[in-house]
Amino acid sequence: MKQTTAILITIGDELLIGQVIDTNSSWMASRLNETGISVIKRIALGDNADDIVSTLNKEFKNADIILITGGLGPTSDDITKDVLCKYFDGRYVVNNKALLNVKHLFENIYKKPVTAVNLKQAEVPDVCKVIQNERGSAPGMIFRKEKTIIISMPGVPYEMQGMMDQVLPYLEKEFRTPFIFHKTVLTTGIGESAIAELLVTFERRLPAGIRLAYLPNHGMVRLRLSASGFDKIQTKRMIEDQFEQMKKQVKDYIVTDEDETIEVVLGNLLLKNNKTIATAESCTGGAIAALLTSVPGSSRYFEGSVVSYSYKVKESLLGVLPETLLSFGAVSEQTALEMLDGVLNKINSDFAIAVSGILGPDGGTPDKPVGTVWVAVGSKGRQKTQLFHLRFNRKKNTEVITNAAINLMRVFMLEEN
Repeated sequence: MKQTTAILITIGDELLIGQVIDTNSSWMASRLNETGISVIKRIALGDNADDIVSTLNKEFKNADIILITGGLGPTSDDITKDVLCKYFDGRYVVNNKALLNVKHLFENIYKKPVTAVNLKQAEVPDVCKVIQNERGSAPGMIFRKEKTIIISMPGVPYEMQGMMDQVLPYLEKEFRTPFIFHKTVLTTGIGESAIAELLVTFERRLPAGIRLAYLPNHGMVRLRLSASGFDKIQTKRMIEDQFEQMKKQVKDYIVTDEDETIEVVLGNLLLKNNKTIATAESCTGGAIAALLTSVPGSSRYFEGSVVSYSYKVKESLLGVLPETLLSFGAVSEQTALEMLDGVLNKINSDFAIAVSGILGPDGGTPDKPVGTVWVAVGSKGRQKTQLFHLRFNRKKNTEVITNAAINLMRVFMLEEN
């Protein structure tokens, strides 16, 4: 049976000059893939009517679905709606539901008078099916050109994502899509090329219809098996069997066999053991605390953080001894351990993470070059330290050490058990 395909078109000059990053395409592609729709192409266009028309003429026969985002706002540079109205030989009519929505937004939410420009948002081509916008003022539109469905949505990610909750069920009714299954394992302690070498034979023997993806990020590698098929039971059984075989190959490096992040893994471990955690951060500037608290429900185990960037704060809030800083420096195992003791005593959590280092681009010395970071984890009764030598820019170094510190804490807790 033929695979249902889609092309994504994002519209806006701001995308082409780098002023705005296109997050819509990756988000939509992920959701479409979950539905069994394969994205075969992504196209970015500026606010140019001729380019939009020529692209539609060229691409509409190449996919079953074309999803367009951007250009539906009320300003003069938002031309997508006008282009589509003309392209499909339509004329504007007022959609009553969209009109009520615009009036409600401005009168009750924004507390501003409704202008004629705002009211035009409720005008749509009479040849489209309207998608109501529950998160904004610009409605979406569904058109047909021969056998292809063309859908136009706002470029604002929050509004587009809300609209996709209506679009996906519509597409599922229009097309018979295969069942899609993903199984993911998160690994650490081994690089992408090394783990790929480990899985060469396994990957070569994968049945048709199952794909293995390597997704490296911040010192970890996520391995994702994907399978699609129209027989749900058979497809699910096939991918689960292969997933168990893959886990045996990488068992020494597995963090979790669920599709979850390292901060979620540590949070679940803390909840399971009814324990709490705090952080003492220097070079990471609170990034570890931010990542841990990005998890819903983290208030059940995260107590707090001390961002001790200066010597003064390390001494006054965490009790790091002046002679420790003088003799060993802020970036040292001794300082990291005293920061750990200090935050455990100050916040009285069960566990803590302490980090001090040089993330760059400058500040390094011959004996402590840029990328030198000490991490200490532990409790009042036991501590563990590790020295890291990172090689990236400041942003990447921060991301890598944040994940590494959380993982070191995870390993420490497992050793405790």
